[in-house]
Amino acid sequence: MTATQTEVTGASNPLLNVGFRIPFDQIRPEHAEGAVDTLLAQTQAKLEDLARSGERGFANFMADLDTLTEQLDTVNTIVHHLDSVLNGPEWHAAKMAILPKTSEFYTKLSLHTGLWAALKAFAATPEAAALDPVRARHLKLTIDEFRREGADLQGEEQERLLALNTRLAEVTSEFSKNVLDETAAFELYVPTERLAGVPQRVQDATRRDAESRGQDGHRLTLHAPVLVPVLTYADDRELRRDLWLANSRVGQQEGRDNRPLIREILKLRREKAQLLGFANFADYVLQDRMAGSGARALAFERDLDARTRPAFDRENEELRAFHREQLRADAPELDAWDVAYWAEKQRQAKYDFDEEALRPYFPMDGVLSGLFEITRRVFGITVAESEAPGWHPEVRYYTIHDESGTHVASFYTDWFPRDTKRAGAWMNAFITGGPREQGVDPHLGLMCGNMTPPDGDTPALLSIREVETVFHEFGHLLHHAMSRVPVRSLSGTNVPWDFVELPSQIMENWVMEREALDLFARHYQTGEAIPQALFDRMIAARNYRAANAAMRQYSFGLTDLSLHVEFDPEGDADHVTYARDLMATFNPTALPEHYAMIAAFNHLFSSPVGYGAGYYSYKWAEVLDADAFSRFAQEGIFNRDTGRAYVDTILSRGNSADPAELYREFMGRDPDADALLRRSGLL
Repeated sequence: MTATQTEVTGASNPLLNVGFRIPFDQIRPEHAEGAVDTLLAQTQAKLEDLARSGERGFANFMADLDTLTEQLDTVNTIVHHLDSVLNGPEWHAAKMAILPKTSEFYTKLSLHTGLWAALKAFAATPEAAALDPVRARHLKLTIDEFRREGADLQGEEQERLLALNTRLAEVTSEFSKNVLDETAAFELYVPTERLAGVPQRVQDATRRDAESRGQDGHRLTLHAPVLVPVLTYADDRELRRDLWLANSRVGQQEGRDNRPLIREILKLRREKAQLLGFANFADYVLQDRMAGSGARALAFERDLDARTRPAFDRENEELRAFHREQLRADAPELDAWDVAYWAEKQRQAKYDFDEEALRPYFPMDGVLSGLFEITRRVFGITVAESEAPGWHPEVRYYTIHDESGTHVASFYTDWFPRDTKRAGAWMNAFITGGPREQGVDPHLGLMCGNMTPPDGDTPALLSIREVETVFHEFGHLLHHAMSRVPVRSLSGTNVPWDFVELPSQIMENWVMEREALDLFARHYQTGEAIPQALFDRMIAARNYRAANAAMRQYSFGLTDLSLHVEFDPEGDADHVTYARDLMATFNPTALPEHYAMIAAFNHLFSSPVGYGAGYYSYKWAEVLDADAFSRFAQEGIFNRDTGRAYVDTILSRGNSADPAELYREFMGRDPDADALLRRSGLL
């Protein structure tokens, strides 16, 4: 060990003894491996002591097991997070240095013979029989999880499982890095005339981006705040084609080709599932989720597909007819890079509604203050900006207090794209608090996104979709922040993944309510509310091409499930062609031969499990959210009693009871399966 390594593993390492106030201003890549090595050694010692509980008695056994990896989990999360928001050679190397070590430890934890014996011995004691319902559920789920992770495997089978988990961690990390690097590597400089039709704010931002790099014209990237408006508004068909094709090739370029990695991931996942006694990876993943099995999840998606497809076909024929009407008879047929453009033209013609007209009413600061006011009224919490070190100058920090004034949570936000930041939007938890003997420990979380950034003197003006995304991620954050479960591993968002999207997706409903919008949707220059005529057009257009939006989501869910249930990665069939052919049946136009969206599908392939075999969860939870919001719609969207009931039955309860039970507590019945189709106008 070098002198530098010795130094950063000692008392000077800010990743050791991390408290609630994480010192992001001090943490460097070189701290990661030393901290993890120290914490692994400490946690291993605790583990060995816990495994001897049968010899010395089981006092605090389950509580100690629940918190066994707490510090290690936090540091692991911090390192992975910093790699995702400050990605570069140093942070990537730091993450890759700890990845095999942590993967091996977590796998061996579930395979530890002594701990498994102690856990089973404890389950047979009078103390276990006397546990309260929440802690009894913790014991049952822990035993189930140990079995699912291979605790009953022996010898060579255990060694093979360890190797599978370690390799899965490595190859999925490589997949994620390839997507990030390739997205960041793309840039296209174009003159102003090629951006005809594109909103002025995008033209201004891309021109300033080019100027900052000493270039003329406009710098176009594959980041959503640039890609989406160009595909939607650019009159230059060749430009739309170039960007669409560039985006469709992410994950396929030499040196960053994810296609062979996907087959390897599918093989590794299937072998792991079969080693653990499951027919396929989907059955392994879904055993403890609401769907229960890959077959049931497939049936759910296929039923929605069948019920939506007539409207999907009708919408696409209407779009083709509109396209023909606008152009001469010999105009080319619609291609993939034409759909967003002509769909926007059709929407403007049908509803006189352009989503861009809404942006001036959604400055980021106003959206956040409105969101916080809505949640104050509905859930009785107060959000206030505060101060704490961040990982980037754009990071902001907030505290949440409940009605009694108790500090229940804090969180960070990081909203705008950078070339060193992964795409998408997400919420994550750094620290899980909750009720303790001495009171309440606060939770700590984060929200990240890639929203339209500020431009010069113009604030960040969000699209309606971006506003929904902010509300969505805050729903996840509330699930973490409002948890009152005394068991860490059952707290907050640690619920089955087909239930975890309910708290996030239900929040999006307030974005379409006039009463809620009037709290925050104000023109950034005049302070005026959204004009009633514009609001009416927005609502009228709300379900425009709803079938296409739904089918796009079904395509992701069904491709995911089909790859993990029905496709044989050991066979001769090409997995990329298989996925493309399946997705083509959900696309309004033909897809090019090279199309391989799965090569950039981070949700499925950027972590050992992630949303793999679980992407259907979005639609599953959307059924729940459409139905659950009907109670707010009936009783009042700011009804404090309804909000209190929702906190008490859903947000505060985590995984302390079966999700179906919690849902019945809130609604008084099982979900209405037609609620989603009814809301989307598809019934």
